[in-house]
Amino acid sequence: MQLREFVDAVTGEEPPMARTVDDIVAAGRRAERRRRAGFASAGVAGLVVVAVTGAFLLPTSGAERNTPATPAQAGAAAAGPAAATWPDAPPFTFTFQGYDAGALHVQDPIVASTAYQIASVYSDRHTSNDKPVTAEEAEAQGDILEWKKRTAKGKPSLWAYLTVYRPGAFDPAGIKDGKKVTVAGRKAVQATLPVGLDPQGPAVAGNKLFAWEYARDAWAAVTSISGDEATPSFQDLGGLVEGLKPSKPKPAPVPFKVGYVPAGYVPLQSGTHAMPGLDGVASARAGDYGGATYTRPAMPTSGLTAPYDQGEGAIKDGFHIFVTPNTSSNQSPEPGTTKCYRTTDGPARGGFCNVWSADGSVVLQVSSQGLGNRLPLAEVEKVAKGITVADVADESTWTPAVKALRP
Repeated sequence: MQLREFVDAVTGEEPPMARTVDDIVAAGRRAERRRRAGFASAGVAGLVVVAVTGAFLLPTSGAERNTPATPAQAGAAAAGPAAATWPDAPPFTFTFQGYDAGALHVQDPIVASTAYQIASVYSDRHTSNDKPVTAEEAEAQGDILEWKKRTAKGKPSLWAYLTVYRPGAFDPAGIKDGKKVTVAGRKAVQATLPVGLDPQGPAVAGNKLFAWEYARDAWAAVTSISGDEATPSFQDLGGLVEGLKPSKPKPAPVPFKVGYVPAGYVPLQSGTHAMPGLDGVASARAGDYGGATYTRPAMPTSGLTAPYDQGEGAIKDGFHIFVTPNTSSNQSPEPGTTKCYRTTDGPARGGFCNVWSADGSVVLQVSSQGLGNRLPLAEVEKVAKGITVADVADESTWTPAVKALRP
């Protein structure tokens, strides 16, 4: 499922339903054509068997922290920023922690890469969508009229995330129709994003990007896709500026180690207690364990204006690794088995392999689908069989991604 299909889906008029991945992709494509805007299911790009089913709902309490900051006035210069020394940490390292800014709540980062870290952003005034609905919720939402009645009285939907880029990685000049502003004494840029985050689509007021320079030549950017055009406002998003502070560097851990990687492929991004990249952010509270994305050749680490997987087709050759509970699969568990499946999509030669734990509670998947599908299935299988999965319930047994992702 392409990201723009997911974004179209999370802002539409149809109720969220539990679906197979094929249903999700088909619904996303219908949403793109109709330009729907509201809730529906979100899945992993190219993920065929392991899929997050249902829509994602977030409790309105936001985060567990309760020390909100006062939003800064976007476009108005404030006193000069206090000096903050950011660590010269290597890629695949977390260097900040979650914090509050008024009604917005930045969570701890869960995605790390060669160029950035990503954290979910929640809002007290909105309903987010990174957690599967319960069976009762799904049943209630099955009645379209009842669902519309409930949502009319409820809060608007929001999907938002903060990307903290490494020095030199982000290019503010590359933001289309970006408006330069100053917030809390820092250079910033704000822009309205297109529908579905599709570069070819028209801009819509509910889709916003706000980026600021948090350290010399280092930028952070919050992306907000809201069902309410007015909120969060650019002023609200500007309130995140002063709360972003460096923390003690922590290597991003993953619950597995690779034993084999095909020649030319290099790690791009990882997910900790989440799938890698924006797929992980879209299902951040779904209970997944971890994952990684590889590409060939290496992706650029400068000149970026968005995470690698935000643009459709940006990654043309690569593969994913996912470690998830069996509840994230749309197939019945097959304890202790390894099965591989070739793609049926055109002339591509790749596919995916599932490796189930002995008790069937955990599934490891390696997939080249959605990433060019150029890696032969035999190589996909070799990668899968070479992976050692740690104790998913004990993070002390996990390995820093920078080590785990190389044989």
